[in-house]
Amino acid sequence: MSFNFPSPTPNNKKDYYIQRGIEVLPGLITWSFLILSIYLSFRSPLYIAIFIIIFDLYWMIKVFYITVFMVFGYRRIRIWEKIDWLVKCEKISNEKENLDWRNLYHLVIIPTYKEGIEILEPSLDSLLNSDYPKEKMIVILAFEERAGSEAIKRAQILEEKYSGKFFSYLTTFHPDGISGEAKVKGANTSWAAEEARLFLIEKNIKNENVIVSTFDCDTCVHFKYFSCLTYQFLKNPLRHQFSYQPLPLYNNNIWKTNSVVRVIMVSSSFWQIMQSVRYNKMVTFSSHSMSFKTLVEINYWPKDMISDDSIIFWKCFMLYHGNYFVEPIYLTVSLDAVLDDNYVKTLINQYKQQRRWAWGIENIPVIYRAFLSDHKISLKKKISKAWEELAGRISWGLTPIIIAFFGWLPIWFGGDEFNQTVIALNLPKILGYLMTFAMFGLFISMFMSLYLLPTPSGKVSIFKRATMVIQWILAPLVAIPLGALPMIDAQTRMLFGKYMEFWVTKKVRK
Repeated sequence: MSFNFPSPTPNNKKDYYIQRGIEVLPGLITWSFLILSIYLSFRSPLYIAIFIIIFDLYWMIKVFYITVFMVFGYRRIRIWEKIDWLVKCEKISNEKENLDWRNLYHLVIIPTYKEGIEILEPSLDSLLNSDYPKEKMIVILAFEERAGSEAIKRAQILEEKYSGKFFSYLTTFHPDGISGEAKVKGANTSWAAEEARLFLIEKNIKNENVIVSTFDCDTCVHFKYFSCLTYQFLKNPLRHQFSYQPLPLYNNNIWKTNSVVRVIMVSSSFWQIMQSVRYNKMVTFSSHSMSFKTLVEINYWPKDMISDDSIIFWKCFMLYHGNYFVEPIYLTVSLDAVLDDNYVKTLINQYKQQRRWAWGIENIPVIYRAFLSDHKISLKKKISKAWEELAGRISWGLTPIIIAFFGWLPIWFGGDEFNQTVIALNLPKILGYLMTFAMFGLFISMFMSLYLLPTPSGKVSIFKRATMVIQWILAPLVAIPLGALPMIDAQTRMLFGKYMEFWVTKKVRK
């Protein structure tokens, strides 16, 4: 059993038109909505005003709903951190003789491009500090050949330090210019995974006894992660039909970056924590784990797509005809927040990172076309998943703009006749009350962010500590330029067929 996404045939016009038709869908919906809303503000301001009140009421309820789930997720993190997962592994192995945890190996693939030793060493050290036996861990540091001689030097230094510390420590170099590949992370990790498959054959280790984790090069894992992952894998009778998702916190350099970036990065972490509670809607993101047997069957990651960390879920979803899921692991992995040499460069890079994440819209045409060719997935599940993907991307781009500006459109453009109506006179008050209540979620986020902050490595001024609270007043201000606009940018590029190339976020440690 194996699976690859169907690719458009170059000479098949039908394939091409289906692909382009789906690609233009997100951008077409977003721009049509924006243009039509402005037009109706002139022609039918009453309908726009009613829509805004209903939308803001809906969003107020959703903020409450998101906040409650976020708190539940946070509580579970604190509970799971206190559990001795190795003891639970031992217990389940004693109860079921065919599930001996000592027979499992963890394969960790860490792709890297031009990141320095100061970025890579903490990630590798976090593996060494794990409570899981290192003699059951295989680590691959996957370099790009096009990174040149500096990458070779870094590989030699790290191999000298970490060789012999695990069951095996391997270094791979992904060749440049392979036909059919783009310059994307998925091509590198796929090359490393194939090298791992050959290594496992040599060592007579079965694929079904290997759990593979792919981590960004700045990922520092919780020391209980692998023991917890082992237990979750063992207890799951459908273990090969699940991906396992830890909760990402952008904490490695959180004290060093600026307030705007902190608000964006912490908000991203909170979204993942919230999603973990409604795990039936989860899709893999950033660092995650899965069965190596399943990874081999789907022929690894796509080698020509940017959003490899999410599309890998959909490849597995199609392999098992809709019976593939994500199980949250309520332990955190820590990554770098965006940071560059100065404030302006940092903000520019933050925008580019958000746009790269937003480029996950490239998944939509791939998923939809796969749905069209798979008749074993129920129509209900196809519609549900297709809607979740599309609605989520549209909402990402439109919601901040609707909340910030659309309430004023009828007042600005509705004319004197509308502005004399009762609804026009009360619209600012109604929206003000709804948004004031919605601030409840912002205060909860502020307090939770303080609990999740790591201890600073050096002395931190009182002012710096105070900004960790005050910075949340920036949340409404950055929601559009660093939230909505990157998504609309990505949608517009796909609308006009201006496809993005993979952009590597610069890693800076100060």
